[in-house]
Amino acid sequence: MAAVRQPGGRGRRSAGRITSVFDRLEALGRDLWWTWNPEAQALFAALDPVLWRATQHNPIRTLRSLSAERHDELAHDPAILAALRRCEAARSEYYAAPGWFARRTAARGRELFVAYFSAEFALHECMPQYSGGLGVLAGDHLKAASDLGVPLVGVGLLYRSGYYRQRLGADGRTIVAYPRYDFHSLPIRDTAREISLDLGARQLRARIWLAQVGRTRLYLLDTDVPANPPALRELTAQLYGGNEETRVRQEILLGMGGVQALHALGLRPTVYHLNEGHAAFCVLQRLRELVRRGAPLAKAQEIVRRSTVFTTHTPVPAGHDRFGARLMKRYFSGVAGELGVSAAELMDLGRERPGDRKEPFCMTVLALRLSGRRNGVAELHGQTTRRMWQSVFNVARAADVPIGHVTNGVHSRTWLAPEMEPLYRRYLKPRWVGAGPEDDCWRRAGRIPPAELWALRNVLRRRLVNFARQRLVEQVQRRMGTLEERLAAEGALDENALTLGFARRFATYKRAPLIFRDVRRLARILCDARRPVQLIFAGKAHPKDEGGQAFAQLIFQHANSDRLRGRVVLLEEYDMEVGRMLVSGCDVWLNTPLRPHEASGTSGMKPPLHGGLNCSILDGWWPEGYNRRNGWVIGGGREWPDREEQDRRDAESLYDLLERRIVPLFYARDRAGVPRGWAQRMIESMRTICGRFSAARMVGEYVKDYYEPAHRDR
Repeated sequence: MAAVRQPGGRGRRSAGRITSVFDRLEALGRDLWWTWNPEAQALFAALDPVLWRATQHNPIRTLRSLSAERHDELAHDPAILAALRRCEAARSEYYAAPGWFARRTAARGRELFVAYFSAEFALHECMPQYSGGLGVLAGDHLKAASDLGVPLVGVGLLYRSGYYRQRLGADGRTIVAYPRYDFHSLPIRDTAREISLDLGARQLRARIWLAQVGRTRLYLLDTDVPANPPALRELTAQLYGGNEETRVRQEILLGMGGVQALHALGLRPTVYHLNEGHAAFCVLQRLRELVRRGAPLAKAQEIVRRSTVFTTHTPVPAGHDRFGARLMKRYFSGVAGELGVSAAELMDLGRERPGDRKEPFCMTVLALRLSGRRNGVAELHGQTTRRMWQSVFNVARAADVPIGHVTNGVHSRTWLAPEMEPLYRRYLKPRWVGAGPEDDCWRRAGRIPPAELWALRNVLRRRLVNFARQRLVEQVQRRMGTLEERLAAEGALDENALTLGFARRFATYKRAPLIFRDVRRLARILCDARRPVQLIFAGKAHPKDEGGQAFAQLIFQHANSDRLRGRVVLLEEYDMEVGRMLVSGCDVWLNTPLRPHEASGTSGMKPPLHGGLNCSILDGWWPEGYNRRNGWVIGGGREWPDREEQDRRDAESLYDLLERRIVPLFYARDRAGVPRGWAQRMIESMRTICGRFSAARMVGEYVKDYYEPAHRDR
């Protein structure tokens, strides 16, 4: 039997030259630049395709799990060595290219330095430190900052068990699993630095880890260190896990500990960007440090306010963290004393109505009060947010609330299927290295021949169907299903059928099961032998969200019903890999939130990169993106006061769209088998959405409208 290399070991090596090769591979794997470079991913996959898949595409674990024989083979493999040289050259070119920010500021000599705080970051499926869109947005923000050369570091927490792994029982119930990850096997580094901070009457220690995201660094705090008692070691065990006390402790660590970590590393940001209210305690730590240095509290507040940017993502009051006075007193009585204020005065910083002793402390209110620049994440969300927080600013009109908006965007190369790259090179000629926010190669989408784009859509749909079948078979095997169930999984879906996708968190406001409101009518649409349609779902709810889990169970039951089996599937464990497969393979992306509860929603920005079309409620970013020729609108944007009436009308609108417009257009083919009308919509979708809703454009707006003004005013 072949010897197996143990985690952390080097395995058997026969020469210094061989050692160099694998050190080079590991160095490449520890720079998450590879997560948006398809050639680097192909190189790691070629080391051992089975291991690559088994490790969730983790290059460090793949390298450390190679057999000794395979290890030695690879060290002398000319194809591997040539691919490694090409990847190293591409990486060197990336770092050497002058970024947009350097070109922008060369003549001005600015020293902007941004610290970007977030409770979750989605960088790759092998690092499951995210639950959904907030983390995906944060990860794409870091990658775009790297591409543009923006001087920015990320600050977050490192969760030993991540969010959770989703499994579905035989009846569709959600089974929650919490694996424990070996951080030394992730593509991150231990900085060998620790911080110590007050946590009420106790001292908490946290280790600082580094994730290199191209030119951007992400620092992550981990409390699973021997110096902490068991309860505190478990503080960073789970993302959004535990009770209210766990939540406040985690947010103290993120906000206050994050500031301390930056100082321990010798970093002095000029601008602090809080991505959602989870990190709002950052401002309290900065206040206490300024007061310790002799600044009056009023002056300290002004300094903090001018240099803080706050982005809110949640358009419903229930989604904002709130803590009671007793819990706040337990952890912040010392901070109040240092600031020279009473516990009640400290509480008032987080209250919409200062002086109301019954109102709990709200993290979003704290961030709004002590930030100088604030924004929602879409134009409609900005309007909703101004109405929601009007009382905080004590103004007569919502329009006077000082909250703007920066519409979210996606990091194109992270989500782009490798199969699209040759078509892009041939017709769009993208400038991936050194491009700026204004670069929009997709404006040239009209150059793409419809027949070529359609042929590629068929390839991507086929790839998705094969992926889904494999996942379904694995799901059946995990729950020890029957032979009939396995055969059904192997034969599910149709490579040529119109494919609708729905993949996102199963929060109840997103209304995942809306399309099943009239199952008979839906079955007629899906099971038409001449014009078949199919639905692929993926998503998971918070472990304590029983309503969201009930939605997943309902979809599972429909997918396994005699009427819809094979036409509807639900995939377990919605992660970044599943997301990439669905956004690239689906013909239509379905989005059915209860307006105006979707702050932005970035998943729908990704299908157009592959010629996909959106069919969505006019919520989040879609009111800005829709132009009547690049997708479809469900319900016309009208909001009904009765939820039952809203659901009924939106479902009717969706069925009408499918029956009268979407399905007929997809199946209207010319003599060559190309749906010309559909192809024109694909091209229009690509032309009008991809550049405008990119993370490069988004980060460019933050730089020009938020970071640089905050830097000047600090």
